[in-house]
Amino acid sequence: MTLNGGYAYPSTVQRGGQTVLEFLTAHYTHSDRATWAARLSAGEVALDGVQVWGSEVLRAGQVIVWRRPPWREEDAPLHYGVLYQDGGLLAVNKPSGLPTLPGGGFLEHTLLSLVRRDVPGASPLHRLGRGTSGVVLFALDGQAGSALARDWRDHAVRKTYRALVSGVVGPNALTVTAPIGPVRHPRLGTVHAATPGGKAARSDLRVVERRPDTTTLLDVDIHTGRPHQIRVHTAFAGHPLLGDPLYAPGGGVLPDLPGLPGDLGYHLHAWQLSFTHPRTGAVVTVLAPLPGVLARTGETRQDSECE
Repeated sequence: MTLNGGYAYPSTVQRGGQTVLEFLTAHYTHSDRATWAARLSAGEVALDGVQVWGSEVLRAGQVIVWRRPPWREEDAPLHYGVLYQDGGLLAVNKPSGLPTLPGGGFLEHTLLSLVRRDVPGASPLHRLGRGTSGVVLFALDGQAGSALARDWRDHAVRKTYRALVSGVVGPNALTVTAPIGPVRHPRLGTVHAATPGGKAARSDLRVVERRPDTTTLLDVDIHTGRPHQIRVHTAFAGHPLLGDPLYAPGGGVLPDLPGLPGDLGYHLHAWQLSFTHPRTGAVVTVLAPLPGVLARTGETRQDSECE
């Protein structure tokens, strides 16, 4: 683990009357009152640029900044590959184990941080889970970003994933439409899983290869972008991703000591992304090389290419 440079978290006060300590305890619920009192005593918090101690009464519109000191981030693969780049867009190949965005203790060990070191101002148009590898598309200017964000909302961007699931999938093709929403998790409070009260979701599963070790390779097209959608939908179909530490057959959370969403161990790869280029109107297809475990038996790794 390596020490990062720390981070400043700004918050604008919406209503006055609270003390600084009361505001921080209510706003950042990951830490209790005693922890915030210690941080205030250590000089980590400023109000409108001036250090505060906690008893100050706030007014609406003031800005509180918590300057979190440097901390040691968990190790992650600190590399990526460029698959496509022009004046407005950048597509990269994210390795499994590298978070796309900051969160969960990760700040500099993220794809966003690595890409912005090379291409300042790059803005991700979507994200992949930490354990999922493959294509991530970035906008390099506002016009391209706005156009692609609209296409994403209109489901005009096609995404195909390769997955290794447990068990032998019988049908050659299967559509899963289980709704996805928050359910109880013993460590997090809630996590997204299959639930009747969730939001509509659709995934199309196609068998690529049935293996003698009772696993199956699938290609999956997703038509919605719910959290952990492929992990949930393959599990709902009775075939969780092999090694998934969170989801059980049926699409719910494992009953005994389920893992966290960012835990690794499964094989899922976003290997194809197709979109209409916002400047040229041409359809662009970006392919990310398949990891060996996700290639057909006897098949060499697929070369990346763009059409």
